[in-house]
Amino acid sequence: MGAAAPPTRRRLRPDAWATFHALHCLQASEEVLGEVSWNGLRLIVAHDPVVAQEKGAQRDTRIAELEQLAAQWVGKLAAHDTGRRSRGKKLTDGGARVRFYHAVYEAHLARIIQVDLKSEHFCYDIDERALQHARMMDGKLLLVTNAVDLPPREVVDRYKALADIERGFRVLKSEIEIGPVYHRLPERIRAHAAICFMALILYRVMRMRLQAANSELSPTRALAMLNRIQHHRIVIDQTKSVAGLSTISHEQARVLSALRVRKPVKTA
Repeated sequence: MGAAAPPTRRRLRPDAWATFHALHCLQASEEVLGEVSWNGLRLIVAHDPVVAQEKGAQRDTRIAELEQLAAQWVGKLAAHDTGRRSRGKKLTDGGARVRFYHAVYEAHLARIIQVDLKSEHFCYDIDERALQHARMMDGKLLLVTNAVDLPPREVVDRYKALADIERGFRVLKSEIEIGPVYHRLPERIRAHAAICFMALILYRVMRMRLQAANSELSPTRALAMLNRIQHHRIVIDQTKSVAGLSTISHEQARVLSALRVRKPVKTA
């Protein structure tokens, strides 16, 4: 029985699989699955060209937006240096530097866009080597295994099955909050665990339906949006009651449609 796990970023250098990438992945139109030898182990390479194209396009769009933002700030700084005033608070090199750094960090591009925090002037640089490495990683799953008798497809399938189980436990511990358990009697502890696992099943069903509807929302985000729907009842003079339902927004209606759940209605 062997083990399979993603290699650490520091241990695995891109040149370990650069030749495989150039020969099999660059012009691929279908899923690619293969392996190379690395440090006496098997390095399994799975490449999805559709995911790679989507990831690359999203990154290029974020980089272009950040460069456009930087160009706007450079223009404002140049205008200030020449004495021209613009509306709003005066922009300084230090302010632009810090704001741009945070924008890059929030876009998860800090490895590619290097902001010089020590410079007196606002400046940055694109690390072409890091960008090229990121493009090579687009759409890829890399696994290192010592199992000599498993074909690459089985290695990937087993890892994905294990990862899905681990993801389920993370959901139980975070979103569903299976612990701590404030119960003493065994039947209550079993009931608590049963309710949590039923919630996990519902979570999985939500995830599958959202994916089938091509929704970008996660189950957690979808639930957060639906939690804003309120049903209220007002009692007047302890005899007459009036019920109401908050307005269903367009976004909430889309979530309900993706989940194939009927819209809530006002009860009498």
